[in-house]
Amino acid sequence: MSGIDPFRTRDAVPDFDRYVAEYAARSAVTRATRRSQRHISYGDASAEQLDLFFPAVQSGPAPVHLFIHGGYWRAWSKEDFSFIADTVTAAGGIAAIIDYGLLPAVRMETIVQQVRRAAQWLAAHAGSFGGDPTRLTVSGHSAGAHLCCFLLNSQSAPIRAALLLSGVYDLRPLQSSFLQAEIGLTDDEVARFSPLRAALGTGTPTTILVGQNETAPFHDQAAALARHLRAAPITVLNAANHMSAVLDLGTPTTEAGRILTRMIAGAGVSDLKFEV
Repeated sequence: MSGIDPFRTRDAVPDFDRYVAEYAARSAVTRATRRSQRHISYGDASAEQLDLFFPAVQSGPAPVHLFIHGGYWRAWSKEDFSFIADTVTAAGGIAAIIDYGLLPAVRMETIVQQVRRAAQWLAAHAGSFGGDPTRLTVSGHSAGAHLCCFLLNSQSAPIRAALLLSGVYDLRPLQSSFLQAEIGLTDDEVARFSPLRAALGTGTPTTILVGQNETAPFHDQAAALARHLRAAPITVLNAANHMSAVLDLGTPTTEAGRILTRMIAGAGVSDLKFEV
């Protein structure tokens, strides 16, 4: 893969468009078959909306799981990732899939604030939709994993556990990638919003996953974040690439799906068996 921009997912995953179509198809099935409340505002901006998906059987307050989508902060929406709710609801949890503003129309500071606002809204309103605010967990894929990092030290919305999948945790290399022409990361944004440069809370049990077939920067940055957070060893998802890994997260029977299930059900990270 010499000469390929390691952050250009389309080049690293030849069947990129097939995965995009599968995201949409699976998400449509999830929306058609699962009980939900959609397009709930968690803030004043038009992008500040979330969808809730509920388990088929719910006997009491349920764990709440917040999923943050990827797309390098400049693409995709909550509708593309409704299928994550398949794993969450099968585990007895309530899935909250959020939207946020996209670069370059808004800047990174706004996006981070929006994600924090979504978590705060869920913690404050969980009781109104049958959720347990003391069992709020989060996950994110790619740019979403990056954004999850800024919830780890949130005092107003305490996160019980986090799962970070295929994330970007140092923004500086992106300034030399194809993305810079699209999103125009500033030096200030790199300094302030690179998790590897930030004083993140280390008290939240955090699981870090990466696909075996992802490009080198995703493996390198995952390892660096594990050291930074003093987290448990990284789980390498067998044969997964950057696009298939998130499909695995939304499939309860896969390794990623099982890890997410156990996290939602309340298993501590120390109880998980990791593959490194």
